[in-house]
Amino acid sequence: MTLMGDKTESKKAMEKLRVPIIPGYHGDNQDDSFLREEAQKIGYPLLIKASAGGGGKGMRVVYEDDLFFESLESARREAHNAFGNDKVLIEKYIENPRHIEVQVLSSCHGEHFHLFERECSIQRRHQKIIEESPSPALKDDLRLEMCKVAVQITEGIQYEGAGTIEYILDEDGSFYFLEMNTRLQVEHPITEMVTGVDLVKSQIEVAEGRSLSFKQSDLEQKGHAIEARVYAENPDQDFLPSVGDIVTVGNPKGSGVRFDCGYQDGNTVSIKYDPMLAKLICWAEDRETAISKIKMSLEQVLFAGLKTNRQYLQRILDLEDFEKGITFTHFIPKHSEDLKDKGPTSNELALAIAAHFLCSEKGQSSSSQEYGPRVDRASWDLLSNFRNS
Repeated sequence: MTLMGDKTESKKAMEKLRVPIIPGYHGDNQDDSFLREEAQKIGYPLLIKASAGGGGKGMRVVYEDDLFFESLESARREAHNAFGNDKVLIEKYIENPRHIEVQVLSSCHGEHFHLFERECSIQRRHQKIIEESPSPALKDDLRLEMCKVAVQITEGIQYEGAGTIEYILDEDGSFYFLEMNTRLQVEHPITEMVTGVDLVKSQIEVAEGRSLSFKQSDLEQKGHAIEARVYAENPDQDFLPSVGDIVTVGNPKGSGVRFDCGYQDGNTVSIKYDPMLAKLICWAEDRETAISKIKMSLEQVLFAGLKTNRQYLQRILDLEDFEKGITFTHFIPKHSEDLKDKGPTSNELALAIAAHFLCSEKGQSSSSQEYGPRVDRASWDLLSNFRNS
């Protein structure tokens, strides 16, 4: 865990294991001028990354040599504030990558298994918001190779426990080791959905020194699972955090639907904690049906009284490129115009009007607003609350 928790040392270990890594500098010399020389050797664009980083902290993409020192200082400052460590590494920046990760599980009895891959390319600010398994980008031979290398890594470092091997997948089919997360991740339920393996239970069994209750040959991917992370934030205001009291939490139900939520009615959301409120996971026999199911389930994921990214997630799922599986890590910036709020739909206006009439003593509007003669201020507030949550 210590080895793989350091991006620089883990890269060195991967080189020894002959695992493909992104070209770059991962050494100890942190002199500004030296790092710039290494950057010029690598070539632009490149990525400056905090060695002890995670979650997109201490990470800067640099396109021009003149911007190197400024980006280096910014990455170091953020890395120091977040991790107390300003050491960085430099890597070639892959222009149109996919983010693919492989779930692994190892025991103290020399068992090293993979539980296939997850596609995690839909990200905002380098943090994942939609994940799925299987990846629509992988054919069987590439999937087998990436999973084989993941097991090669866990065997090589004699790992024990649950973990994730993360890769960058280039457009030409080349893949490179990115990092290893030595823990279960937020998106682990989609792996549970397609494999039928309880990863939390398996991790506890490993911690107790027991052998795993399955073999690699027992594992296969069945159907398709998608996860969407619900955040307390405003995507239309540069993802600014949202705070306030939750009036009501909607809980989607149905076959193949799982809703993991850490909040309940009456809870207060503050800026002191991670903005993730919940995660919605849906499974179906195929990808098209899974997309349809999670879109319908998101309609029931309400955090009334609080602004969330629920509607933004729906916009992503509605995009043609997403439906076709054409995803990459800068998917959101590329589709920024398509993902902008287009205003309330007719159905939403109708719901707001109906809600106001149900709550109104008079049963009618007292004034008209720009959204129509039957929508007054109270109706619009109800609508905003409905759309925001």
